[in-house]
Amino acid sequence: MQRWRGLEHLPSGWGRCVLTIGVFDGVHRGHRELINRAVELAAKRDLPCVLMTFDPHPSEVVRPGSHPAQLTTLKRRADLVEELGVDVFCVLPFTPELSRMPADVFVHELLVEQLHVAAVVVGENFTFGRGAAGDVTLLRTLGNRFGFTAEGESLVTEDHLVYSSTYIRACIDAGDVVAAEHALGRPHRLEGIVVRGDGRGRDLGFPTANLSTPKFAAVPADGVYACRFIQGGQVRNAAVSVGTNPTFSGRERRVEAFVLDVSEDFYGQRVALDFVARLRGQLKFDSSDALVEQMRLDVEEARRLLV
Repeated sequence: MQRWRGLEHLPSGWGRCVLTIGVFDGVHRGHRELINRAVELAAKRDLPCVLMTFDPHPSEVVRPGSHPAQLTTLKRRADLVEELGVDVFCVLPFTPELSRMPADVFVHELLVEQLHVAAVVVGENFTFGRGAAGDVTLLRTLGNRFGFTAEGESLVTEDHLVYSSTYIRACIDAGDVVAAEHALGRPHRLEGIVVRGDGRGRDLGFPTANLSTPKFAAVPADGVYACRFIQGGQVRNAAVSVGTNPTFSGRERRVEAFVLDVSEDFYGQRVALDFVARLRGQLKFDSSDALVEQMRLDVEEARRLLV
């Protein structure tokens, strides 16, 4: 799969394509149905399938300070859509200038003149252009004018619940990682670099890998979780604490992973955590001994769940 940043360096001789557009944060079950439809249509027409996403999130440009919690990094997003058969992952820098571009100009200059779209597949609630004035109806009208087809796919629902990035963020924010996994189709993943902490976990007999996570990462609610710890292609089990360490009057919110049955030092390494289950909420203990006893119970519970 090709990975582009912008449209300035389109390959020479670029022909027509099938395009799907969206933020696709999470590449959840709803996104996958949409992407699968675009891949299917591209195969039928013997054309490449291009997925266009945006960076930064459009809301951060339109309403600074409103960037939603990010379910996937751009690299993770690209890896996931590659598995679905997409040929080109195109990240379009979302600038103030782009946000002010009228809907018809966006379609004509970017989709028609540069990408030469033969078909466009979007969600039925897709909007585009200045003031989000463009919708699927306008896209179809412009398609008739410029010679491409446009499809607005229905949102994926189950028991009257719409699977969306907003819903998944709410699940994660509440610590309901099981519901998030169901909507995503896989566990929620948090990535980061292991940095040095206070060393308190080691002193207590539970040395932890402390993750420095991306600025907008969707970090689950404070508590203790059973997780898969992924590093360098290896998957291990871990009990993970998210929170401020209230027993020691902590203030900084941290993500600390105790990797089961491993004494390796992970400092400086990029790792990922797949959240499997929440064991409990954050608690304040009267003594370090009481905390250690609870940590032993947490580890055993994590071990049982991750078998």
